[in-house]
Amino acid sequence: MEVKFIEPSVPSRGVWVVGALADKALTPAAKDADRMTGGAVTRALAAAGRFTGAREEVLHLPAPGGLEVSRLVVVGLGDPAKLTAAALERIGGSLFAAIDATGATAASLHLDGLSACPLDDATVAAALATGLRLRSYRFDKYKTRQKPDQAPALAAVDIATTSPSRARAAFEPTDRVIDGVFLARDLVSEPANTLYPVSFAERCLTLADSGLDVQVLSEGQLAELGMGALLGVGQGSARESRVVALTWRGIEEEGPPICLVGKGVTFDTGGISIKPAAGMEDMKWDMGGAAAVVGTMLALAGRKARAHVVGLIGLVENMPGGNAQRPGDVVTSMSGQTIEVINTDAEGRLVLADVLWHAQQAYKPRLIVDLATLTGAVIVALGQEYAGVYATEEELADRLAAASKATGEKLWRMPLDDAFDKEIDSLIADVKNVAANRWGGSIIGAQFLKRFVDAAVPWAHIDIAGVTWTTKGGPTTPKGGVGFGVRLLDRLVASYEG
Repeated sequence: MEVKFIEPSVPSRGVWVVGALADKALTPAAKDADRMTGGAVTRALAAAGRFTGAREEVLHLPAPGGLEVSRLVVVGLGDPAKLTAAALERIGGSLFAAIDATGATAASLHLDGLSACPLDDATVAAALATGLRLRSYRFDKYKTRQKPDQAPALAAVDIATTSPSRARAAFEPTDRVIDGVFLARDLVSEPANTLYPVSFAERCLTLADSGLDVQVLSEGQLAELGMGALLGVGQGSARESRVVALTWRGIEEEGPPICLVGKGVTFDTGGISIKPAAGMEDMKWDMGGAAAVVGTMLALAGRKARAHVVGLIGLVENMPGGNAQRPGDVVTSMSGQTIEVINTDAEGRLVLADVLWHAQQAYKPRLIVDLATLTGAVIVALGQEYAGVYATEEELADRLAAASKATGEKLWRMPLDDAFDKEIDSLIADVKNVAANRWGGSIIGAQFLKRFVDAAVPWAHIDIAGVTWTTKGGPTTPKGGVGFGVRLLDRLVASYEG
């Protein structure tokens, strides 16, 4: 979908969108439309008893007399004094869904009269464009018999603003971040027979065209590095494991990089501790952390971030093959710590243990943030609205909280506590990968990972198991892959840019 920013004018094609404030108060453009249609807008509002002008409400007037457009749409804006960028993004996304459902191919938005809004006109236009584009995502590459009324229709949107050039400048870096969100959504949507460790790594190699330095480590190289925990997870699969490092150098004086680490289990059967059959197809997106990291790296390159960042992803497939690791096996991690594998379905922490250690040894980072669809327990605790975040440093926790608030990618801070740590002491090894009971499962996962991070390195772990995929969608997210974490991490990196 193409988005343009234009000077305010009455459109001559497609759908014209105007606004209504709280209590059905018309904006100036809506008043113009009402006058040109002989009061059709006023009559429609009076007849639509449930339309009040609240945010995201939509009222359609098909084939309005007196206008050349095919449809007039009135969208609720609520109280303009309370409009935030996030609220405007939701309005933009809701508009895309409403217009696209009509089959219209073009639309013009003229949402004026927002002088009470705390945002300037250009920022308002850019936020609307952000929501429109985020909601426009579709993953339909495997549909061969799609009905015409199911195919995406809306291809061009003009957004009227008093400052088109400033709106374009404001939207351009965000548009590049959305490219990263869409890449992450693509990756989590791919079936596991097309996206597996080697093919995932190959897709990463194509990102070198964007300015990223991409390095792929083979199984032999991983063995030489001593990544016994990661390799143990993948040994039951016919697919080889990989680790990929993507580096963005956006400043001359590099210094220690920010390291982003992602869990990339391209399919998780649970291994020998096999999962129930019902719903196992969802485990194609158990690489959501890796997808978020890769999408973030593309976003940083796209907007030419003034930062030095390394993204590391551990790619494995967890299968119950004849060579699969067994419950009770002991593996040696890259750190030298031995791990008793009690449950082979707690595999993501084994992968991250080695990649986290590699990040510290190879890159000496200023900080590390990892993302992982690590536990079902975090979904029990926080549902599908929040990701759980664990942090060892207050400044990093505060920056993540600020990034969360700015992007709408919700985080809830969870505790790290030695009282939980003792639950994973092993009788025969340095640590075991699960506790003896189910209590505090997400915390236990974080405590396990903490054992593989030097105390001097600021570190945060984000458990995204509940927010990587959606079956209900939302104003800026269609059903399916969410791409959660890309905007969050991009904003976090931006907070460190000079």
